[in-house]
Amino acid sequence: MDNSEIDITKYDYVVVGAGISGSTIAERLVNCDTCKVKNKVLVIDKRSHLAGNCYDYIDKTTNIRISKYGPHFFHTNDLEVWNYVNMFSKWIRWEHKALSYVESVNKCVSIPVNITTINELCNENIENSEDVKEWLSSNQIKYDEIINSEEMAKSRVGEKLYKLLIEPYTYKQWNKMPKELDASVLARIPIRDNFDSRYFSDKYQALPEDGYTKLVENMLDNPNITVSLNTDFFKLRDYYKNKVSSSEMPTIIYTGPIDSYFQNLPKLEYRSLEFKKEIYYYKNYYQTNSVVNHPDIETPYTRITEYKHILNQKSPHTIIFKEYSSDTGEPYYPVPTKRNRDLYDKYKLLADEEEEKYDVHFLGRLANYKYFNMDQAIKNALDYYELHFDSSSTKL
Repeated sequence: MDNSEIDITKYDYVVVGAGISGSTIAERLVNCDTCKVKNKVLVIDKRSHLAGNCYDYIDKTTNIRISKYGPHFFHTNDLEVWNYVNMFSKWIRWEHKALSYVESVNKCVSIPVNITTINELCNENIENSEDVKEWLSSNQIKYDEIINSEEMAKSRVGEKLYKLLIEPYTYKQWNKMPKELDASVLARIPIRDNFDSRYFSDKYQALPEDGYTKLVENMLDNPNITVSLNTDFFKLRDYYKNKVSSSEMPTIIYTGPIDSYFQNLPKLEYRSLEFKKEIYYYKNYYQTNSVVNHPDIETPYTRITEYKHILNQKSPHTIIFKEYSSDTGEPYYPVPTKRNRDLYDKYKLLADEEEEKYDVHFLGRLANYKYFNMDQAIKNALDYYELHFDSSSTKL
């Protein structure tokens, strides 16, 4: 849309980004229980679609629902978040399971690590939780203080499983050895002392019946929300820079990369993803599971997703996506190193100053340079709304 066609002075808020964080706070702003009058919100996104990296659609060739930016499995223990997302979609219970094909030993094993994983990769015959705890304890490497992801992983699963499953996959995913990454990266990986092969153990695990794109559409379906896609925030900002006074400018809630907003510091690091699509006509399935990781260094892709497995979709064909991690492209994951953490602290000072001077707020994974699961992104937006806008969100 041409910048001259958008009159931002008509709106109380401009939300930059129509992903999970932006859509959550936009929805809250127009459905505010304490507002005396209804806020008017403009949601803009540079992409041609809603839902950010959760965007999904039906592939025309196979009639299978796929996710353009990789699979997303919703899971949470937070009842507030669960109740919130149920306002906008019916949900189908779905417990995600993942496999890892370890080429060096020609075995496909469950991840996260559980009793079966240990038995198959370490030639054990463990049968109960007590024995696996003993096995883990005897193989775990003890550290006085854990300072990086290599030490975190070895302290949890020991040397052999670390070398087979974790070190090569982590290097492929981040283009850094685990010892270069904060301990928090691999601290998130669960370790099971039973046969539970579910990837997540949260109480609420489900997928939206009509997909994430429809979920976001429903969140933004309000007469007081205007959505403008294919819209560059920075061009829009520059267009209005000298045309309206600061008092006429709406509150800005920015969910993009923080180092794109500010230009006077070095760039932060992000990991991106590239996908190679392959369609197999008149083939029931390509692999035995929806997601199969490939940790071996020699294999260029990190995992293969076959969406037909997800919600047991029906089609005479199947479609897979091979996923490659990359330094270039759309930013997906903040890279948690000391250098980036220290640099973000400098960006945070600029963001705080921008909020104080110009009423610009920074929200979400990229603006906060912090990894969020979907439920965490929603919770973060709900909390931010309550803290900053709930009781006085309307500009009177």
